[in-house]
Amino acid sequence: MRSLVLTLMLILGLATPAVADVAEKVIVLPGAKSAEGITEGRGTTFYAGDLFAGDIYRGDVRRGTASLFIDAPTGRTAVGMTADLHHDLLFVAGGFTGQAYVYDLRTAKTVAVYQLTTADVGMINDVTLTADGAWFTDFRQPQLYFVPISRTGELGQFRTLPLTGPAGDATGSINNNGITTSPDSRSLIVANTSRGELNKVDPRTGTSETIRNVSVPGADGIVRAGHTMWVVHNNQVSRIRLDHDATAGTTEKVITSPTFQSPSTVARFGGRLAVVNAKFDTGFPPTADQYEVVVVNG
Repeated sequence: MRSLVLTLMLILGLATPAVADVAEKVIVLPGAKSAEGITEGRGTTFYAGDLFAGDIYRGDVRRGTASLFIDAPTGRTAVGMTADLHHDLLFVAGGFTGQAYVYDLRTAKTVAVYQLTTADVGMINDVTLTADGAWFTDFRQPQLYFVPISRTGELGQFRTLPLTGPAGDATGSINNNGITTSPDSRSLIVANTSRGELNKVDPRTGTSETIRNVSVPGADGIVRAGHTMWVVHNNQVSRIRLDHDATAGTTEKVITSPTFQSPSTVARFGGRLAVVNAKFDTGFPPTADQYEVVVVNG
């Protein structure tokens, strides 16, 4: 835990904003004691998590409102998350519990709990969807976890994928973090916090390669639309354009806001981004009076 805190403080101290942006809207998560993950729902709906309580909030970026949606059982945590809108499921990374949670978006009830790794040995950090399942990262261990989803929304037994290459380097305090798919959907793209890079991972073999010309020190949450990616790092969001096969990228814009306070993850709504203020600069666990989602131009 001490190494984690030191790494977080280092990340925050590296922030050097390049292009200022103006926050369009600040949406408070009422009653939240911490925050970390966010994902898109239908329309302008978002879901965001209370990191240490495990609760899930549902909000609207257009209306600028949010309210408690899932009052999680004691002992759960909520890190990265993603919504499977076809099956009305919400997948949530369970952090230091080593677990992953699946919730029903219609009833807010728990559908499944997966013990992906031993508590406090791994750290389940983020999750993304592919055509046939959900992939979770572990920032302590060089492996990913896959939960299959059938066409009818039935969940299967998870499997573990060992990683090799740069994504298999687990020597840092915080390693594999945010995750998404490549533009052609054949690969996964994983952000490595300690290495400050994006790695392209083959989901069949676990082999990986670093995406060239991309430097994102302290990389955390990521989101992609087509060949454009947004990476949260160092109190800012970098917009990166990937080449045709996602082997190299170019930074197009660095988005900052005076309202950002150690943001962690990002969701995209057309030309707008919803960015979670984790406020790790107040400590770990953080000690801020409130937590919010900041909406900025992407």
